[in-house]
Amino acid sequence: MSVRITSLICILGSVVSAAAESEAAPSRDGPEDRLTDPSDEGRLPIMDFSEGAEGWRSVDDVVMGGISASEFVVSKGIAVFRGNVSLENNGGFASAQSKPCPYDLSDFDGLRIRVRGDGKRYAFRVRTTSCFDGISYQARFDTRAGEWIEILLPFDGFRPVFRGREVPRADPLDPCRIQTFGLLISDKQEGPFLLELDRIMAYKKDARD
Repeated sequence: MSVRITSLICILGSVVSAAAESEAAPSRDGPEDRLTDPSDEGRLPIMDFSEGAEGWRSVDDVVMGGISASEFVVSKGIAVFRGNVSLENNGGFASAQSKPCPYDLSDFDGLRIRVRGDGKRYAFRVRTTSCFDGISYQARFDTRAGEWIEILLPFDGFRPVFRGREVPRADPLDPCRIQTFGLLISDKQEGPFLLELDRIMAYKKDARD
């Protein structure tokens, strides 16, 4: 093979390799890049809803024949999860979930959320896949009616759940594989509900105060 042909093959190979690397590399403007750089004082802002709640959607028990209904909207920079839980037709839950997006939070110990509720109990959920159904990891928290509170949710406190039941043999939550965030109300808490969410952050244990 001539030197000229060999050089041409090498050049073409370099171009193809560079193109493949460029396609595989995430955009530097993507949220996964902004969210993997630790912030000052060991805290990392994830969502503050100042630009709305694009990509969030409700997932209620209507998918199983129930008639509960909810919506997730933003008012004056605050996310509002509200609706009505009905136990009819074996229903009893309402939820909202963000659109899938990769988050590597392996440098952090948990999530910190600021909420104002109605005195009911809710669950904060994350998924490690972009699938609509499957195992989610959730941590429950209580609210105080009409009062803003900040809640720490350690990653090791999230439990694997599938369709309302804990999955004891599932792998523990891997913070470097988080894809979605969400809220859930269940536990037969029938009637109207309202939960406001100001922001979601990641925290380190030595900087959670």
